[in-house]
Amino acid sequence: MNDNNKIVRFDWAAKRMLRDKANFGVLEGLITVLLNEKVTIEQILESESNQNSRDEKFNRVDIKALNSKGEIIIVEIQLTRELYYLERILYGTSKAITEHITLGSKYDSVKKVYSISILYFDLGKGADYLYHGRTSFVGVHTGDHLQINAKEKNVIRMRSPEEVFPEYYIIRVNEFNQVATTPLEEWLDYLKTGHIKEDTTAPGLGEAREKLQYLTMSKKERLAYDEHLNAVMIQNDVLDTAKEEGRAEGIAEGRAEGIAEGRAEGRAEGRAEGIAEGRAEGIAIGEEIGIEKGIVATARNLKQLGLPLDMIVKATGLSDKEIEKL
Repeated sequence: MNDNNKIVRFDWAAKRMLRDKANFGVLEGLITVLLNEKVTIEQILESESNQNSRDEKFNRVDIKALNSKGEIIIVEIQLTRELYYLERILYGTSKAITEHITLGSKYDSVKKVYSISILYFDLGKGADYLYHGRTSFVGVHTGDHLQINAKEKNVIRMRSPEEVFPEYYIIRVNEFNQVATTPLEEWLDYLKTGHIKEDTTAPGLGEAREKLQYLTMSKKERLAYDEHLNAVMIQNDVLDTAKEEGRAEGIAEGRAEGIAEGRAEGRAEGRAEGIAEGRAEGIAIGEEIGIEKGIVATARNLKQLGLPLDMIVKATGLSDKEIEKL
């Protein structure tokens, strides 16, 4: 792509540029197409999750915002796999709720939270690139949806649980392989390729073309952005290498453990079935162990090659202390 039309990646822009009120329109556009309603960001909320230091997790990019309704919106971009990601986003929404209610306040001050996860890794099995989850209470025998009495402005009205409980949006960027025809698809195309059509009418993307162009940044910003891209490339190479190095060792360990577990279960429920299930589970466990070992081995190699500590941290996700021990 010609540098004159080069658009800054969304993950970097979210970290460095979208916190500026002048650029809120870009973020508002993404949230608007996801929620299918006009969203106005009033302010970016700072918390311990909004860090911008060399000690932060490289693959963690967070924005926490407050919209015009007083609701909290969390946007997180994840570049590499995390085993307990669902637990993490649950913790994030819970923390956002408790951070914005003071001790002694009535429960009507609890704010609804929207959690938006933009993932560049395979979270699991699923054919879609966008998943939406929210809480509803359904009658076990009747199948009806429960509604609750609530008081608003001295008026009693019925509210459904999904109006109160957090909502989750998970965007699996790498699964998007369509021709962009809708505003949401245009956003997915930008998230995956960095491409924005010149005649786009999708909310926020026009602002992104104007404000996130590479050449509009200062020299210092461009150098930082180029370093970020380089680190992402190194990290991807590290993970690929770790997978290859760790797969053989992990599968071997997993098979041994799986066969042992399978035999134990198989004696009770059927030897053949137990061994098969044990092998499958053991291989999966072994691959995880192998990947972890591969990352450590790669970090050790990068350290021996004299790569700066901060680059090794960014490339592997290990902490300074973990790398210094190698």
